[in-house]
Amino acid sequence: MSEDRSSNGNDQPKSWFERLAQAFNDEPRSREDIIELLQTAVTTEVIDRDAFTIAEGALAVSEVQARDIMIPPSQMVVIKSEDDPKTSLRKIIDSSHSRFPVVGEDSDEILGVLLAKDLLPLLFKDGSVTREDILGCLRPANFIPESKRLNVLLNDFRTKRHHMAIVLDEYGSVSGLVTIEDVLEQIVGEIEDETDKEENDDIQTTDKPNVYLVPALCSVEDFNEYFRTDLSEEEFDTIGGIIVQQFGHVPSRGEEITFNNFRFTVVKSDGRRVKTLQVAPANAEIMS
Repeated sequence: MSEDRSSNGNDQPKSWFERLAQAFNDEPRSREDIIELLQTAVTTEVIDRDAFTIAEGALAVSEVQARDIMIPPSQMVVIKSEDDPKTSLRKIIDSSHSRFPVVGEDSDEILGVLLAKDLLPLLFKDGSVTREDILGCLRPANFIPESKRLNVLLNDFRTKRHHMAIVLDEYGSVSGLVTIEDVLEQIVGEIEDETDKEENDDIQTTDKPNVYLVPALCSVEDFNEYFRTDLSEEEFDTIGGIIVQQFGHVPSRGEEITFNNFRFTVVKSDGRRVKTLQVAPANAEIMS
């Protein structure tokens, strides 16, 4: 019988998992052993590189906590209950998000979550939306502690049909936000859609004074020209390379570092490489 056939007497080809199990007789005793077996499986073409990446991400996700990937408050797009409805609608349109935490006068007072799609019937009905309409559309917010592990959170998202969680610190204050997409990206890598900007986009201004979004692949030469700096171009070609060196590791989203009179905050990172940086003067106060 061919090695590519199962041993149960039929002629069905074995799955990649069955072939992997046959290829290795020793049972793995640790996570590192499993990764090593999977790497060997890639080398022997039992599985492909994409399958290995997903398996590795799935194994690693149980060791990652919400605090490690959460979007910090300074980068959260929130709707303020006291805002004029036109202001809120403009923020919804400009951000291209589908879900928004709604806050009261105190930014730590989360009143609920607004789904953009819930406003569509109101807009089609009479073309206008009031504050009362927005507050009447709110859905309950899902609150989690910073220490919640992503494998547990992903299961909660699936069973409770949530797509967003508000992260609270030990004092009950809002410390960030996590979406189901954030968790899945830890497993499969960054998930981009048609609203995401290309990584090679130019340096972008934001609605906050003196705050910019810079792709990690921006050349050091372009960065120096734009910000009138004199960062060395000898060791690294990109600003992302310089920042990773300053951190000493591949930083996660939300990590900050002050360097050369600028504060660099990681906006996008899939755990393997940095994608986008927020850049502001080191002494700037960035309001949410």
